[in-house]
Amino acid sequence: MEPVAPNGETPDADQDEPAAEATVLRMLLGAQLRRLREGAGISAEKAGYEIRASRSKISRMETGRVGFKLRDIQDLLTLYGVLDEKEQAKVIALAGRSREPEWWTRYNDVLPDWFESYLGLESAARSIRSFETQFVPGLFQTEDYARAVTRLGHQIAPESEIERRVGLRLKRQELLSRARPPRIWVVMDEAVLRRPIGGAAVMRAQLVRLAAVAELPGMRMQVVPFARGGHAAASGSFSILRFEEPDLPDVVYMEQLTSAVYLDQRADVEHYLEVVDQLSSEALTPAATALFIEQVIKET
Repeated sequence: MEPVAPNGETPDADQDEPAAEATVLRMLLGAQLRRLREGAGISAEKAGYEIRASRSKISRMETGRVGFKLRDIQDLLTLYGVLDEKEQAKVIALAGRSREPEWWTRYNDVLPDWFESYLGLESAARSIRSFETQFVPGLFQTEDYARAVTRLGHQIAPESEIERRVGLRLKRQELLSRARPPRIWVVMDEAVLRRPIGGAAVMRAQLVRLAAVAELPGMRMQVVPFARGGHAAASGSFSILRFEEPDLPDVVYMEQLTSAVYLDQRADVEHYLEVVDQLSSEALTPAATALFIEQVIKET
């Protein structure tokens, strides 16, 4: 089967791949600043004080989750002992390029800051492993299913806001039809397939879409059936994002109601990798999952 674009059409092989260059540049620059700070033996608290900011601001800068003020970069480089004007100019030029707007800035009216960081990571990731307990992953949702999910979380929002949020979710799905999409390995609880979001007709169309997505190149989809009992990630959904650039650490992402948690310490990442590996061993194989989804479609 040919790849299926979010609108159900076969993507054009010559379609331009949306770049996540600014996000990658911020992450690379942040990693470079962290190495310079640690090499100079300077604490994050002291670095924050130097640029009239907090330790957490330095942490967000070093993980590439915020933009850079050129004055802050220059002050930090001086603090870290990078005094050569040419060397400073190279880093400052990189910081300038990292300030270019990404596609999602047009959705700033409905996009919380904590999720903007995830969009950057998602666009830059080479592989994404995730576990879902309640909803079909956003990258795979049909328009009607996405609208029903959005209304659950924003029950008093005007219809115009709902449509903006749905538009953002569908725009994200262009990631799947890029020339080089990320490898995606998703494990879902059976509840994701059984919960009738939006009603029977909407859910059936969503399951059909899910079956088609499962056949995309680089896609690995598994379901943990109820019959397996409890599992290692009963506490909730999460994603693990990995990147091609060796300087960029893996990141674990967990979404909450009004915020998100990002973990990039190696011990934390390894723990979640162990959990998702365990989930994968407990889940149906991809082939059995495809048959399972087809069976649920017949029952819907």
